[in-house]
Amino acid sequence: MTKRNTDPHRQSPSRRDVLQIFAAGAAGAVGTIALERAPRLNAAAASAGGTLRIAWLTPAQLDPRSVSGMSEIAILNALYDYLFETDAESNLVPALAHAWERNDDGTRYTLQLVEDARFHDGSLLTARDVVWSIQLQLDAGGTIADLLSSVNAVEASGDHSVVFDLNASVPDFLYRLTEYKVVMLKAEAENLGIDFNGTGPFIMEKMIPADRAIMRANPDYWRGAPNIDTLEFLFFDDQQAAIAAVQGGVADGILRLDNFSFLNFSGDVRFNTRNLQANGHDMTRIRADRPPGNDIRVRRAFKLATDRRAVWERVQLGYGAVGKDSPIGPSFPQYFLEDAEPPPRDPVAAAALLAEAGYPDGLDMTLHVPNSGAMPDFAQALAAQWQEAGIRVEIQLEEENEYWVQKWLDVDLGVTWWGDRVSPQIYLDLAYRSDATWNESHWQDERLDALIDFARSALDEDARTAAYKDIQRLFLEEGPIIVPYFYASFMVMASHVSGVELHPFSGRTHFYTAAVS
Repeated sequence: MTKRNTDPHRQSPSRRDVLQIFAAGAAGAVGTIALERAPRLNAAAASAGGTLRIAWLTPAQLDPRSVSGMSEIAILNALYDYLFETDAESNLVPALAHAWERNDDGTRYTLQLVEDARFHDGSLLTARDVVWSIQLQLDAGGTIADLLSSVNAVEASGDHSVVFDLNASVPDFLYRLTEYKVVMLKAEAENLGIDFNGTGPFIMEKMIPADRAIMRANPDYWRGAPNIDTLEFLFFDDQQAAIAAVQGGVADGILRLDNFSFLNFSGDVRFNTRNLQANGHDMTRIRADRPPGNDIRVRRAFKLATDRRAVWERVQLGYGAVGKDSPIGPSFPQYFLEDAEPPPRDPVAAAALLAEAGYPDGLDMTLHVPNSGAMPDFAQALAAQWQEAGIRVEIQLEEENEYWVQKWLDVDLGVTWWGDRVSPQIYLDLAYRSDATWNESHWQDERLDALIDFARSALDEDARTAAYKDIQRLFLEEGPIIVPYFYASFMVMASHVSGVELHPFSGRTHFYTAAVS
């Protein structure tokens, strides 16, 4: 049996739809899904012109193999394209791959590419470019190699067809191809992060370090030329300076800001505001491979010293949702653990656990905190609560994009924001398996690894759900992380800007549909 989409008005399948389709195919069916291609822009809209200026923190690196800061991701998103994307509801959306087919056991995916996508140098994108781009990430040995570890081989099967052979079924495989580093590059590209030859809607005109990136509209963009003539990303060293630039009219919009500032914009008629519930979360973690975090009593003391709802109310001001110390939140309703709660805050019991662990006078530590979004406020809320339990922390603000280069993986106590992912498995494979590239807490637990591995390939939804709930219980009881909340994604745009649809992962927001008046 072959499943096909023959209705051109059919919406792209949701995450659950894709997993269910896959499961049916793995039971013995060969499935083909042709996803609805994004419509071309009309000529009237494309002629609107003008310049859109967006405020971001200063990027530190732009090599697709190593980017991590949101401004860095936003630049890649403007210059390059992906095989697949996701929308605000985590639905799979076609990009350079407009259709896919999988074999009966889910170990082979064949992607069909659009045939009219051109690089900025005028050459057509082919399957060879896709194979080279994927292999580049696999050879880099970083987070994408982790996510695509099931790939045995990726090969071209024609000018516009690519085949992925997997060593096991991976129900969310197509979603892994939406990860922000997996941009499609021209084969044999050199000077990555310095030269930018993408197929995306904008062409890099000038990169002025520590100042701005000036990008002009790509008139030959395969989805249709952007509505605006120029997109400028203005760079700032701190969030408050970026916010001031928007308030003062120097910039037209901002997508990374704290909740209080967002509320202030909400009452200003000069601006339009937008927020989305996201799977992203702010968290704090302690290294579990060396003192003091390698003692489970210390990790439990941090948990007992924290009132998650109070942190959420103080920092998020009613936006988002309360967390339960794991990356699996209520935006994954089928997997979220409803029937267990973190322990009630008890600073006296926390201090007793610290004393039992050999710290009768409490702990003195440095808490490393990126200087963006709500994270400084988040750190202050935690520090105030922890102090009552004898956990005294000195908050050290870090330049965000520099922090992500390497330091965040090394510090003993740190705060991290995790952007929106469309599958809980992606968080687990990136950061919580013992050998994960981004295992910032350095927690190694055979039970956790076994559950992660099982959930990755399980075709039975009930079995996968049970594994995810067991993972959450393990995080609650013993984990080295505290996730007080899942945040909302924010966007502020001047009233003369229209046509920008906020993405839950703000760096993946598209600006080629924007118009300025």
